[in-house]
Amino acid sequence: MNTVSAKIADGGRVVIPAEHRRALGLEVGDEVIIRVEDGELRILTRAEAIRRAKSLVRRKVKKGRSLVDELTGERRTEAANE
Repeated sequence: MNTVSAKIADGGRVVIPAEHRRALGLEVGDEVIIRVEDGELRILTRAEAIRRAKSLVRRKVKKGRSLVDELTGERRTEAANE
């Protein structure tokens, strides 16, 4: 993929070139996550941000452990105590 330069327009707008939008699967109206990291402006699709978050959680949770099952059990216990 080519590196391109872009200008900042009124209101801080930057146009993401069509080639880059296609590579990320971005369509008009899609939401993206924007952050500054190591002096760079990074734009992630929502799907990519979710994938990365899941990957981080997977590294911390032991294999065979279900956080969903634990949360469901806690909620049922709380509901029974009400």
